[in-house]
Amino acid sequence: METPIAGTIVRDKIRESKLACVGLASIRELNRLVGEIEEESGQRFIRMEMGIPGLDPPEIAVDGEICALKKGVGAIYPPFDGIAYLKYEISRFVKRFLDTDVQPAHCLPTVGSMQGCFLSMMMAGRRIKGRDGILFIDPGFPVNKKQAQVLGLPRESFDVYDYRGDRLHDKLEPYLSTGRIGALMYSNPNNPAWICFTEKELGIIGELCTRYDVIALEDLAYFGMDFRQDTSRPGTPPFIPTVARYTDNYILLISSSKSFSMAGQRIGMTAISDRLFDSTGDGLATWFGSDRFGYAYIFGGMYSLSSGVCHSSQYGLAKLLEAVNDGRYNFVEAVKEYGDRARTMKRLFTENGFSLVYDRDEDQPLADGFYFTVAYPGFTGAQLVEELLYYGISAISLETTGSSRTEGVRACVSLTGKDRFEELGDRLAKFDADHQCGRRAMG
Repeated sequence: METPIAGTIVRDKIRESKLACVGLASIRELNRLVGEIEEESGQRFIRMEMGIPGLDPPEIAVDGEICALKKGVGAIYPPFDGIAYLKYEISRFVKRFLDTDVQPAHCLPTVGSMQGCFLSMMMAGRRIKGRDGILFIDPGFPVNKKQAQVLGLPRESFDVYDYRGDRLHDKLEPYLSTGRIGALMYSNPNNPAWICFTEKELGIIGELCTRYDVIALEDLAYFGMDFRQDTSRPGTPPFIPTVARYTDNYILLISSSKSFSMAGQRIGMTAISDRLFDSTGDGLATWFGSDRFGYAYIFGGMYSLSSGVCHSSQYGLAKLLEAVNDGRYNFVEAVKEYGDRARTMKRLFTENGFSLVYDRDEDQPLADGFYFTVAYPGFTGAQLVEELLYYGISAISLETTGSSRTEGVRACVSLTGKDRFEELGDRLAKFDADHQCGRRAMG
């Protein structure tokens, strides 16, 4: 059977990878495998397995970092809880786009938002004795569960898609009422489904977190990227939805990788609610030397993980945030191209026998954004991941994200520019034609 990528090469590289199941491989494992197939075959894949920004970083950030380096910051350890300039601009950013007040002292840079997630789970799981569980509102970023596992924290999860709106309350409360959950985690917009929680749903989460003293870990990796409404104007409604308006038990985890195209600089932002920062927990002192949450977070948790975030990157991000906060740079407009790509790519898939898996936000169509999800008749998600490799297309299985929709895969749009849409359409048409005839490349 002839496929866009030679079957012998794909099979050989899969065998050499020693992966137990290609379709259930981690993002990084799949990324490496696809790279090896590309190198051996000489054929470029449509790379949709990894959420790598496909846009250049803003010049403001680049110039800010260069200027800082020329002033010699590269020779100086940064404050490990962040330079004052950046902490101030993070606080402004949270106020102007989330309409939420967080003191600059409680705003911290991290080595990417992933480190922020790791640190927040570590602290939340040890804040109160006996309350060490992490509840994941799935589907979600697979590595977050790996982080909880590495930390030795018990974890539970459920796929939220069938529990939208008022149904979320009755699904969520039994988990939190056990007294064993220290924090719950979700992304909004959601990775991988791209569903976006409504204000009602965030209100439910916030109210229950307050009632049961659980910390909401809100992953805002795709900040402002629900393009259905204009949230790009600083200090002007509509503000970006957040649980912070409904509880004081929150930690906001904001990435600079996607919204600001600064993935390579490994700098994220964490904003801890003022009340939570000043609170105490009877489990903290044993692990972190203090029962005060904020102090333990910085001097016990953060200090043990890093000597600080890259000094020059902090200045670059601070310069960019200042421009965003002042209204001189529209970061949302800069990344709207992802929505345009998603709209076209969804059409190409659905015209060639695929169907969307997650397709609605309650009563309205899902937004077009950084990710979308698809399935093909007769395949599980894991099988589809492997079969698509023969057609030069890479994606990850929804099963690895905690989704109950095991028939689907997640596709990321970031690395597929308009110049490759025709090629994607041709490969999908070939895939559909082959499988309409009952042929399978992987045997």
